[in-house]
Amino acid sequence: MASPALRWKRILLKIGGEAFAGKEGSGISFPRVNWISEEIRKVKELGVSIAVMVGGGNIWRGEKAAREGIDRATGDYMGMLATIINALALQDVLEKKGVVTRVQTSIRMQEVAEPYIRRKALRHLEKGRVVIFAGGTGNPYFTTDTAAALRALEIGAEIILKATKVEGIYSADPLKDKKAKKFDRIRYGEFLKRRLKVMDSTAVTLCMDNRLPIVVFNLDKEDSIKRIVLGEKVGTIVEE
Repeated sequence: MASPALRWKRILLKIGGEAFAGKEGSGISFPRVNWISEEIRKVKELGVSIAVMVGGGNIWRGEKAAREGIDRATGDYMGMLATIINALALQDVLEKKGVVTRVQTSIRMQEVAEPYIRRKALRHLEKGRVVIFAGGTGNPYFTTDTAAALRALEIGAEIILKATKVEGIYSADPLKDKKAKKFDRIRYGEFLKRRLKVMDSTAVTLCMDNRLPIVVFNLDKEDSIKRIVLGEKVGTIVEE
């Protein structure tokens, strides 16, 4: 039986920390991590080259900590460590499903994971491994969205898939405003002009400057990632 034609052959999947918490709202829900891992496994079986950037908001948020009086840079470094916890949880579940992975961190901790080295990440992808990026960019004041855009460009990803809990990008928060309009497609410039909050402006600007498309989609819908890589219209695409 012939393999289905792939629209996107190398992707970077951005998963925020909230996705790891599930209904609990914080911490790590392993049934939830199992769900995410299964969605990744199904796409990997199609022959897609996959890298994942994880957030850490289910454990710690540097911005929130700063509002409580903690130094912003210190809070952001603590958030970077939270992303590494999520990355290790995702790696463990993926490997139990037979998916070979490597975790690479922007903060050196060689007893736990590899340091981020671009050429090594590319080699892992060439060998069919899933590479999980943690620690953001390794710098305070930069979000994991920006880190996702940076790593996607470094590894030659064709698209960024931004996982959320809604169907795509709306004119307003659809969970608060029932009249919010969903966009099937939006240009980078309009996204920035509207100051939409689904992804930070630094990340979108970096993608715009390098013509890297972004798809914002609902991770809770089964096979969403698979449908995207096969070329189906899912969520909202941000492009030129």
